[in-house]
Amino acid sequence: MPALDNWRKSSYSGGGDGNNCVEVATSSTRTAVRDSKAPAVATLSFPITAFATFLEALKKQP
Repeated sequence: MPALDNWRKSSYSGGGDGNNCVEVATSSTRTAVRDSKAPAVATLSFPITAFATFLEALKKQP
């Protein structure tokens, strides 16, 4: 996966230091997710289609 420099935080990150959320970055083929409190610890990377399917499933949850 190419290096990502387009990390963005959720608009729901809350007040204070705003670090209680995840960050997402995209490339032409992958979506990456990391914890904003510890961005250097681990990054999960998914094919774009798999991440889109995941998000749609989350939206259907009560």
